[in-house]
Amino acid sequence: MRGLPRTRSADARRGTHDLRHEAGVRAAYDEHGAELYRFALRQLDDEGAARDVVQEVFLRAWRSADRFDPNVASLRVWLFAIARNAVIDEGRRTAARPSTPQPMEVLHSIAPADDPAHDAAIASWLVEEALTRIRPEHRTALVESYLRGRPYAEIAAEQGVPVGTVRSRVFYGLKALRLAMEEMGIEP
Repeated sequence: MRGLPRTRSADARRGTHDLRHEAGVRAAYDEHGAELYRFALRQLDDEGAARDVVQEVFLRAWRSADRFDPNVASLRVWLFAIARNAVIDEGRRTAARPSTPQPMEVLHSIAPADDPAHDAAIASWLVEEALTRIRPEHRTALVESYLRGRPYAEIAAEQGVPVGTVRSRVFYGLKALRLAMEEMGIEP
């Protein structure tokens, strides 16, 4: 079939996608996005900046889709070349605009830190978020025993498990909750 345009599925099998369209950009992102993110993260050591670089890579790829030639280089090579340039640009941008930490007085004037209601709300939100990161049976055991104050025997009877199982779930649930909070950058 010489002279016929390649079909989209043939392009996809070869690792090329029509980057002029959203579906092609999405497919390219699915195929190379994680790898590009790891590359940018290694270079920049900043998760937010790495995400921005990956976004910039696909934006540039979409804008320059007409210049991509699969006969010259694979899509992966082309995207990494764009990523390399985006990382260099990000480094230059960061160097040109170093962050200027604000004095504590300015930060306190923006958001007073001594409001116990705010602290309690933030703590509740953080614990709730950490609870979503642990196994459901551990979460249920912790919520029923610690937050609702129910005795282990009552929880065990309701769930149809031995009391020792509820104790075990609470024990491992607390360990998992502590780990989840540490992963969130919070000291329990």
